[in-house]
Amino acid sequence: MEAITTKNAPQALGPYSQAIKVGEYLFLSGQIPINPASNKVEAVGIKEQTRQVMDNIRSILESDELGLENIVKTTIFITDMEQFSIVNEEYGAILGSHRPARSTIEVSRLPKDVLIEIEAIATYAVR
Repeated sequence: MEAITTKNAPQALGPYSQAIKVGEYLFLSGQIPINPASNKVEAVGIKEQTRQVMDNIRSILESDELGLENIVKTTIFITDMEQFSIVNEEYGAILGSHRPARSTIEVSRLPKDVLIEIEAIATYAVR
């Protein structure tokens, strides 16, 4: 087991790692829309927050020579299921034709009162 970290994504807010490599898999901790350059939540709307979260996920993957195409499963946590169609559209646009398995869950609250958090599992088997 190996911790993976990068300065190009938000640093952990607590006692956890950005990602953990185990065998052929990389398990990414949930990412919220913190801009790693400022260490602040700057994106206001759900579309912009989704893009920032996916940028953070991409940065973690790239730090270990992976890309979005290596994602096999995501879990999306949103605070308002009424925003699901916007999240779905932005998420799909970012991933292009790649379609990993996914779950989406509405939650009452997320860290820093953001609108979205996404965790991911990626594989090294596809390069």
